[in-house]
Amino acid sequence: MNVADAMTPRSEVVTVEVPGTRDDVLEYLQERRFSSVPVIKNGEDGEEFRGLVTRESLIDRPDEDQLAMLAEEVPTTTGDTDIGELAAMMVAEGERRVPVVDGQLEGIVTVTDVVRAIATGEVDGDQTVDGLARRDVNCVYAETPLPVAEQELHHAKVPYAVVLDEEGDVSGMITEVDVLDVARVVEGEAETGDSMAGDDDDWKWESIKGVGSRYMPTRNVELPGGPVREFMTADLVTASAHQTAKEVARIMIEEDIEQVPLVSGDQLVGIVRDIDLLEGL
Repeated sequence: MNVADAMTPRSEVVTVEVPGTRDDVLEYLQERRFSSVPVIKNGEDGEEFRGLVTRESLIDRPDEDQLAMLAEEVPTTTGDTDIGELAAMMVAEGERRVPVVDGQLEGIVTVTDVVRAIATGEVDGDQTVDGLARRDVNCVYAETPLPVAEQELHHAKVPYAVVLDEEGDVSGMITEVDVLDVARVVEGEAETGDSMAGDDDDWKWESIKGVGSRYMPTRNVELPGGPVREFMTADLVTASAHQTAKEVARIMIEEDIEQVPLVSGDQLVGIVRDIDLLEGL
């Protein structure tokens, strides 16, 4: 199977054009839940691919407004590349989306596209996920204020956290998509809202002062100060060690999720992220 068989073709790829601002990608990142948007520039010689604007680039560069500066150079591929070769590159480089470029943008292939190919049996998915799962699971306490949890995701450099209750049991999952869903755009303000804990609050952590005001990846926005449990997904879909990559890939595609907790009985023993499935190819 080649990249051309799995990619989203150029005719269906949503792009933004320079010159432009970060506001131009707001709808796609927040309302359509895209993880990145290709940036193009139209000139005398036609369309030129200029890079990607990702959720991560907007979070990491909160003071930059211009698309030309936010667009990141990323590895590219061609339509005739073998999908297994591409998957190896994605894992090695940590790339979740790879533009397909041959002179100009021809399409884009994402981790989800490869996972879909695994789910449909177009590429090998017979390996059990026990050997693919990660044992280091990012977790957050259910009563953590959402602005603090967002900072935790940022510093952990992962898009999720498994939510634990007071007994240390799994009670849900919070993702960066959940955070973006409840981010409120604030026009004309220089900083986000105050996320400080009061002396009478159940949650009181002195170090919260260091993250009390922070930009989010849209315009200036503020996050609700409520606990993570109010915004998490409580009904988790889980997987067991004996399930195959193909079976877990189907779960991810059907549920529109990027990670699945791995459990043994009632115990959390790991997590399977979508990119982990690519390591089995």
